[in-house]
Amino acid sequence: MDYALPMILHNYFRSSASYRVRIALELKGLAYEYIAVHIARGDHKKGAYAALSADQLVPMLEVDGEKLSQSIAIIEYLDEKHPAPGLLPADAIGRAKVRALAQSIACEIHPVNNLRILKYLVREFKVEDEAKNAWYRHWCSEGLLAFEKQLAQLPPSTYCYGDTPTLADCCLVPQIFNAQRFNVDLSGLPRTMAAYEACMALPAFQKAQPSACPDAEA
Repeated sequence: MDYALPMILHNYFRSSASYRVRIALELKGLAYEYIAVHIARGDHKKGAYAALSADQLVPMLEVDGEKLSQSIAIIEYLDEKHPAPGLLPADAIGRAKVRALAQSIACEIHPVNNLRILKYLVREFKVEDEAKNAWYRHWCSEGLLAFEKQLAQLPPSTYCYGDTPTLADCCLVPQIFNAQRFNVDLSGLPRTMAAYEACMALPAFQKAQPSACPDAEA
């Protein structure tokens, strides 16, 4: 289905929530206009974007004259509008398990470790860099260990759930990218890392990664 207007994705190359949506768009082969919003320097709270975005967060997808926020909602919208390839299983139990995996990252790990939380720790509590990074590593490691236990309860699979990438993989890959940036210990996560490696072998995941973005920085 073609859109009357081109899709516009407002995002930041290093934002894991933006990364999730880029992966979904690439998996589905959907073209979009890339607009960078530099959240590290606060551009999401300034000028035109602040007026455009109700929550002043990224990503935001403009489509058919509408503005969609929150990465999981955006991905599920794309999956409903463009069902092939599907990012959620056909059965209700499968969908629930994939959503649980995705939310373990998007609702448990990410909220306590995203950029605005880390900045708040430094600004308001004068936390030093090493303490801030230790905070990140603790919550990320704890969350990924819980994620691994969920995977261990599922049948063997190439990706997080089954033999094709799902919403869970869209969330996992950006989280591992950030975990590596913060030197999180990723040992003891065999199923998790096997799914990550399988994803990163696919062109869609390679095209969506931060280093491939037009606003990428070293």
